[in-house]
Amino acid sequence: MRKSLPGKRIVAVGTLVALLAATTAAPALAATDPVQARLDVLTAQDGVPGAEVVVQDGRRTRVVRSGTGDLATGKPFPRDGPFRAGSVTKTFVATVVLQLVGAGRVALDAPVERYLPGLLPDTRITVRQLLQHTSGLFNYTEDLAGLDPETLRHRGAEPAELVAMALKHPPLFEPGAGWSYSNTNYILAGMIVERVTGHDLSGEIARRITRPLGLRGTYLPRRGDERLPSPHAVGYTPVGGKLVDFSDFDATIAGAAGGLVTTPSDLDRFYGALLGGRLLRPAELAEMKRTVPAELGIPGAGYGLGLGSIPLSCGGVVWGHGGSIPGFTTMSGVAAHDHRVTLVANQDPLPSTTFRHLSAAFDTAACSGQ
Repeated sequence: MRKSLPGKRIVAVGTLVALLAATTAAPALAATDPVQARLDVLTAQDGVPGAEVVVQDGRRTRVVRSGTGDLATGKPFPRDGPFRAGSVTKTFVATVVLQLVGAGRVALDAPVERYLPGLLPDTRITVRQLLQHTSGLFNYTEDLAGLDPETLRHRGAEPAELVAMALKHPPLFEPGAGWSYSNTNYILAGMIVERVTGHDLSGEIARRITRPLGLRGTYLPRRGDERLPSPHAVGYTPVGGKLVDFSDFDATIAGAAGGLVTTPSDLDRFYGALLGGRLLRPAELAEMKRTVPAELGIPGAGYGLGLGSIPLSCGGVVWGHGGSIPGFTTMSGVAAHDHRVTLVANQDPLPSTTFRHLSAAFDTAACSGQ
């Protein structure tokens, strides 16, 4: 999964589970602040253009930045600028689905067939299995690896087209018999939202989440909307041994699985509101936090319904999600005492060693509230 071609990792595993697969100590540069030191490892040692951590504790916000937001101009990484959040989108989509569950319009253990009749060959797959990655459906993004980067940039896609790509492959396992991260699951979840509500997913996310919370920098782009709002960090992806500006990109090819545009402070506010019970009733939030083993090599790691639970090196856990999409890698979540943390770097994909350093930086920031 460490290919230079962005199609191989578009919205790839993207989960907080995967990105926190190693929180081993990384060499620190000369900085008194441990979070700053971790970010400086990414930029000064590993060559990531830039990175930012935004931490919110109550009304107090702390921003730590390192490196540059633009290699051509040397401008600093913009403070709380918009970026592409990749698979963090899944928590937003799962939240909308669970709101519909709370309203009696969707049943978690009902077959997908009830809402999208005739679409899936296996009519046993349930809504819960989509949200928890236990459906066994093939991950459609695996078929994007051979695309030329510039073709990928402008391709875009409709949800039904992406599902059709996945259904050309046999299932990985019987529904409910295993766990395997698949972006196809969330494309289908977005389609369920649209079928049940009669409105597009972008509008439902706005009506149910972003407007009520005042998340002014967060939205799901529609087909053909390739530009990031300014001021944003340039998002880089390695192509042919060089870092290429991949900021402009039709993210509908990621859609409900990873197309969201947001800001670090918006994500902190979103996860704080979600885990604080402001978006879901207690019953639906409890369902979201019912995890299964994610099988990614971390004892105690689990995946709920669009939400991961990861043990921290300092004790306790962080609830949240991670995301990777050409140009940007992020992690976001909430640790104990409503300690909200979002980290974003303006490069994807990253070498495996750099991933470990990114994970360690997030772990350090998440532990800074204890």
